[in-house]
Order: sequence, then structure tokens, then C-alpha cells
Amino acid sequence: MMSESKRAYPDLHEHIEALEKAGLLVTVDDPVDKDSEMHTLVRWQFVGGLKESERKAFLFRNIQNAKGRSYELPIVVGALAANQDIYSVGMGVPVEEIGRKWEQAIANPIPPSEVLEAPCHEVIIEGEDLIGEGNGLDSLPIPVSTPGLDNAPTLTSTNVVTKDPETGIQNMGTYRAGLKAADRLVVRMATRVGGAGGYQHYKKHRERGDKEMPVAIVLGVPRVLLLWGLRNYHLIWTKWLSPVVWPVPPLIL
Repeated sequence: MMSESKRAYPDLHEHIEALEKAGLLVTVDDPVDKDSEMHTLVRWQFVGGLKESERKAFLFRNIQNAKGRSYELPIVVGALAANQDIYSVGMGVPVEEIGRKWEQAIANPIPPSEVLEAPCHEVIIEGEDLIGEGNGLDSLPIPVSTPGLDNAPTLTSTNVVTKDPETGIQNMGTYRAGLKAADRLVVRMATRVGGAGGYQHYKKHRERGDKEMPVAIVLGVPRVLLLWGLRNYHLIWTKWLSPVVWPVPPLIL
């Protein structure tokens, strides 16, 4: 475990820059309502007759909510796999090599490089500072992804980290997380029969009589990290031949 470590793979900012250079990004500086306009605008390209090759990722830099409140942080939508070219940029290989890269990666997992100090540790907000409108989780521009159907603003590109209380094996899953208060999210881990890995950990904690379960919800991870299946953080990382740099403890939201 190290106090500092250098990564050899692109982070989310660099991925967005790569999309822009490839002509796969639309940047919107006009005010956009995250609760009714944002996802509706992006989804037009999926239902409006555009070819897959014409789809883009969207970067919104002037975010408002339905009440007109502004947010400092931007939002990127469709930057994971709006089309195969965007997916290819994230994988770091041409489209025709994606399948082979998956096969190589699954066969050659690389353990992570844990660090004690990371940029995500620089700002810590806790206790009463989390409470109230515009504070804590409510300071994030979390959008309503399906206006008229979703019952809350919802995070959809999460990395939710849990740990088996018996074996210590960690699991990372992408679960929808609905904003219920400035200090509370509802995380959906039971969308399939038997529940996802995080839900299995929850059941074990419940059976033990535990009143709490440690969870870390990580946002804005490197692009590839959202694609790979992770278990105990043995990263399937063959494009850059580098372990992921993982802060200890991880960013907790």
C-alpha cells in the first residue's frame, strides 16, 4: 500500500476529451433542466430515426433543476456506450478488437494498487453539514432519468462497493440510487432473481442482526472501470497493463 501512485490509464476527464477529439461529443452550454429536459433530449437520438453511428455523448455544463436552481458540476450523458464507437474509445481499442480484448482481460486479472492519499480524500463532508437543501447529496446535479416515471432524481452510473461480512470478499456493482434526502439514497440491488452481489451482502448482514452495512458509492471513476466486472478489485486491465489506483478508504457518498 502506497501513499502515492501514478495511473497509466485515462480518467473520466481524459475520456471526455477523447470523445470530443473523435467528434463523438456534443457540448451544451445553454441552461438545461436536469429534471425534465436533459435525458429527454439525449433519448431523441435513440428513438428519432438516427443511425447508431450518428449518436453522440452529451456534456451539459449549465445545469438547473425544475425550480431554477443552478449547479456547479456538469453532467455527461451517453458517454459509456451511446454507440459502438464511444464504447471503443472507452475500451482503448478499435471496435473489431473489443471482443478479443475482453477475452484477454478476463483471462489476465491484475490486482489493484492501493494508495493512502488520493484527491477524493481532500474534501470530507459529514454530520450536520450534510443536512438541508443544497447540502450533501443534494449539492450534486442528480437528474431524473425518466421524467414522468421516476419517483426521484437517480444516479445510474454508480460503482457501489460492499463487502461480504463473512469472507471479506468485496463486490462492486452498478445500481440505481434514488435521492431521498440530502443525506440519504435508496439503492436498488434486488432487480434480478436472488438479488445482485450487494444484495447478497445485505442479506447476510440482516441475518447476523447487524443494524448497519458499510457501503461506498463511487462516482466519476475511469471509463473502463464502469465496463469491467470487478470482484475484490482484481482489475481486468490488459490494454494499459497497469493496476487500477484505488484509494483506501474509497470515496464514500
